[in-house]
Amino acid sequence: MNPAPDPSRATANRSRGAANPSRATPGAAHPTSDASHSAPGPLPDYRRLAAVGPYFALDTSPGGAPPAGFRPLSELYGTGPDAPLRARLRVVAQRLGTAEPRVAASILHLGLAARFWSVGLGSAVLLGTVPTLDHAWVRIPDQGPIDLWTPPEPVRPDAGTLADQLHTAVLVGHVEPLAAAVRAAAPLSPRLLLGNTASALAGTLRVLDAHAPGAAGALVAELLDRPPLAGSGTLRTGPRGTAFRRNSCCLYYRVGPGAGLCGDCCFTEPPALRKPNH
Repeated sequence: MNPAPDPSRATANRSRGAANPSRATPGAAHPTSDASHSAPGPLPDYRRLAAVGPYFALDTSPGGAPPAGFRPLSELYGTGPDAPLRARLRVVAQRLGTAEPRVAASILHLGLAARFWSVGLGSAVLLGTVPTLDHAWVRIPDQGPIDLWTPPEPVRPDAGTLADQLHTAVLVGHVEPLAAAVRAAAPLSPRLLLGNTASALAGTLRVLDAHAPGAAGALVAELLDRPPLAGSGTLRTGPRGTAFRRNSCCLYYRVGPGAGLCGDCCFTEPPALRKPNH
């Protein structure tokens, strides 16, 4: 299995986001712990997510089994010598034209983190719930973001606030094990990966805000104020919208001369390139 997003799409997701710090969509459910034994809620219409863009799409087609070509999503987080991310890392490095595995690993991680944030934040804002993807499967197309399929997940009345759901289902459930798998494949610091995670969240906000203006800003701000993302960057609001500046670098400037900086980079100009140590 060769899971990875299109590196060019991943790069786009790192630009500054625009948002209005408000709560999620009016009328969205905010269950409390008092309903810990409540029956499952209705099935959300996850087909609505695809209208935002391919990074947001989630296939929940009924039938009891994923379509052909899918593998369990949990395989993506393997850390052994034959782990899927190691093979995909070589593909991404070739496409980027970089000889530095850590550069390719950072870009790969950023795009995959954006994929998970897109499904989670999009569901929170548009549907009032966040899928866990605990039983999800993945398929890797030749180009574009990974395809995700999951058995239909009903609304969970006892799941907590939308921010709690995003923290647990997306950050703890998928982005953190993804980071561990990436670090097993290439030498990247935890600080850089946290910056990538925050940057991917801000990029998701930018895309989503064009479809649901003002609906996701407060959720993103709350997540960025919580550990472990607290301190990874600064979210600013103003007359021209919302900007995010991270406190670490994703290494994209090292792709080669002329690569430039990401929209939320901690640098104001690319550092001088040095040959990597081998």
